[in-house]
Amino acid sequence: MKLWFTSFIALFFISGCVSTTEHTQLQKKNAQQALLIQQQQVKLDALKGKNTPGYAKHASKRKMKLKKVEDDNYSSEYMYPQTKSQPQKVTKLAQAETTTSPVMGKEECIGMIGQNKFDKYTQMFGNEAASVKRCAMLKAMK
Repeated sequence: MKLWFTSFIALFFISGCVSTTEHTQLQKKNAQQALLIQQQQVKLDALKGKNTPGYAKHASKRKMKLKKVEDDNYSSEYMYPQTKSQPQKVTKLAQAETTTSPVMGKEECIGMIGQNKFDKYTQMFGNEAASVKRCAMLKAMK
């Protein structure tokens, strides 16, 4: 009899502890579900366009009247002006340069800078035409 009595009391305490832990776990789950439902309801209200108390829009205190915009003053001449080029004045120096022979020959270049420099420019630039161009550029700078 003693054994039955102690086992009955032990089962009573164990069943009481289990039921309270299950009860607290159920309360936590219910609270979480209620919070999720509330958040989803707020999102649905926002999508439907309903104002919630936390997001209520305040009307402005000033009464403003919108102005009508007139856009009939568009001018293609103003937006895309044509550049008026002025005639370039030809100087005597430019005329003198054009009257001289524009093409310089190999002999004239060698006579101007010397055979050593001509060979050096040919080696540096890769061909004789580039050396002749260099001579013409040097002549224009003088």
